[in-house]
Amino acid sequence: MSDIHNKIVIITGASSGIGKALAEAALAAGAKVAVCARNLQKLQSVFPDNERLLCVQADVSVEADCVKLVETVAAMWGGVDILINNAGISMRALFEDTNTAVIKELMDINFWGTVYCTRAAISHIIKAKGVVLGVSSIAGYRGLPGRTGYSASKFAMQGFLEALRTELLHTGVHVMWVSPGFTASNIRNVARTADGSAQAETPLDEKKLMSAEECASVILRGIEKRKRTVVMTSQGKLTVWLNKLFPALTDSLVYKHFLNEPESPLRKYDKK
Repeated sequence: MSDIHNKIVIITGASSGIGKALAEAALAAGAKVAVCARNLQKLQSVFPDNERLLCVQADVSVEADCVKLVETVAAMWGGVDILINNAGISMRALFEDTNTAVIKELMDINFWGTVYCTRAAISHIIKAKGVVLGVSSIAGYRGLPGRTGYSASKFAMQGFLEALRTELLHTGVHVMWVSPGFTASNIRNVARTADGSAQAETPLDEKKLMSAEECASVILRGIEKRKRTVVMTSQGKLTVWLNKLFPALTDSLVYKHFLNEPESPLRKYDKK
C-alpha cells in the first residue's frame, strides 16, 4: 500500500500539466486530494467526480486565497498531511526588454505563492509530521538566460524551503523540492514575454520531453522516500554538477544551448 494512502494532499496549480498528473496519481494511490487553480470551471472540467477530490478556486499570489484553500481543506478533512507547491509560471525574454511587472508576477506566483500556502498550512503539517514540497526547476540551481525572473523565483523558493527544512529539522516535518527537467506541459505556452503577454507557442519539441505523468510518478516516489531533493533527467543532473565545479564553463555552455533555441531572444546580443 502506498505511503500516501488516506493522506490529505493539497496540490496547487492542478488544472493541467504536472499538477494535474500529480492529482491523478495521488488519487489512484488512495489519497484525499485538494486541488486549486485560478479558473475553477477549468479545474472542475479536467477531473471526474470523486468523493476524495476537492476543487477550490485560489490564486496563490493572493494570501487570502491561500488561507481560504487550507481552511476549506481542514474543515472538510480535518487537516493537511502533504502540501505540494506546484503552481508556477515561466518567461522568455531578455531582461533589458522585460517590463519589471513581469518579474514581479513570477515572484508573486512562484515564490510568494509557495510562502503563502506553506504559512497557511504549516501548523497542520507540523501536527501531522507531514511534507512540504516545492516544484522547482534546474533554473533554481543555475540562472538561465532569457528567464531572469523565473530563475530568481526558483532560487528564492529553494532558499526559503532550505531554511524552513532546517528550522523544522527536529519536528518530524519533511521539507523538500524537486527539479524537473523540460517536461511536456503548457508552461511554455503561457510563459510571459517581455510585455507580459503569453508566449502562446513552445520553442521545444514537446513530444521529446518527459511526460507530466512520468514526472508526477518521480515526485510521489520522492515524497514516499522522503528525499531531500530530486533532480530529474540526465541533462538536469549534469547541469547542476557542472555549475558547481566549472561555473565559467557552464556560463558558456548554457548560453550556447539557449542561443540555439528557435527564435532565441539571445540572438539580439549574438549579432553584436
